[in-house]
Amino acid sequence: MSLLSLVVRLAAMGTLGWLAVTDVRDRRLPNKGVLAVAILFFTDAALAHMSLSETGGHVLVAAVAAVLCVGLYLMNMLGGGDVKLIAALALWVGTNLLVATSTLMLVAVTGLFIALLGLATRRLDPAACFGPMRGLAFFSCRRGVPYGVALAAGGSAAILLPLWLPGAIAHFVMH
Repeated sequence: MSLLSLVVRLAAMGTLGWLAVTDVRDRRLPNKGVLAVAILFFTDAALAHMSLSETGGHVLVAAVAAVLCVGLYLMNMLGGGDVKLIAALALWVGTNLLVATSTLMLVAVTGLFIALLGLATRRLDPAACFGPMRGLAFFSCRRGVPYGVALAAGGSAAILLPLWLPGAIAHFVMH
């Protein structure tokens, strides 16, 4: 992995962090951030000399995720920004089942935590709070659950795991 590829991955994670903060604050995931995450995948794929067939596998996974999530959107179970972000993150996940499973587990656990935090703070109004309580009040589920936070956490795992896994597997095989 090149240093430039690492910079691209860190930029993608930084974008996910910005999207998470925006989702907590405004309950929206701006298209420019979601598009940046997708474009950064293709940039990283080019830097890594990913084959066209392997890139196609990543695109296929993203297309399937998008179709499934549009169904959830139509049933009012997901927001439109969440659908787009899931598709962009599916590009990074690709066909690696270990990365996919780890990503889904992290999204689920983080999403549960965010939902419980939303329930615990549902009576708080950010405009009426100050200090640390104001920060917590932004998670109030009265305005919806900011699931972009969980997606950003899982997406960060999808971006970092392929860097860490080969070394971790080699370590366990050697010992």
